[in-house]
Amino acid sequence: MDGASASEVSRDMEAAPRDGRRTILDAAARILRHNGYKATTLRDIAAAVGIKAGSIYYHFASKDAIVAAVMNDGVERVQEGVSRALSGLPATAGPAERLEAAIAAHLHALLEYSDYTSAGLKAFTDAPEAVRTAARPVRKRYEAVWDGIVADLVAARLVPDDVPAETLALAILGMMNWSPEWYRADRHAIDRLARDFAAIVLRRPAG
Repeated sequence: MDGASASEVSRDMEAAPRDGRRTILDAAARILRHNGYKATTLRDIAAAVGIKAGSIYYHFASKDAIVAAVMNDGVERVQEGVSRALSGLPATAGPAERLEAAIAAHLHALLEYSDYTSAGLKAFTDAPEAVRTAARPVRKRYEAVWDGIVADLVAARLVPDDVPAETLALAILGMMNWSPEWYRADRHAIDRLARDFAAIVLRRPAG
């Protein structure tokens, strides 16, 4: 069923029984992170969980449904972290402070929850269009958070006004989402990276 439509993939995700679902997704995220979409099989996932491949169908109707769920879980975890960080700021926090807090929260969720987030980023490019379509609404909701952050920066004249806000938001996300490729916990402090990334966006010395 890897050739399922987007609506079928979404329906499979919603119908999956919750018991045992997380164990399968945890294994799938680890494998997808290292192998990517094409090299990941249901047999690989089942072996990692310690069950027969056919048993996965009790929880998910297809590999594509598993991949879409991994993608969405990763994005949702990042969005939850960013939303929590922003809501925890004082009412007096300005756009620059909100930017740095959002970048730090994104990086913490991305790099500390890295199986899901890294798997989602790696699999999205190679996954069939139906899977990308099923995962796209969650990604769009999160991108809207960054559209708001950047709109505030533009309104405060903290970023170049000749660069489209959408382009800047995507550039910030791209900069952060590439970090799993080179981040090493023994070499980089996430909060320091957040300050450096914010300084790049704001064109100011890092704090």
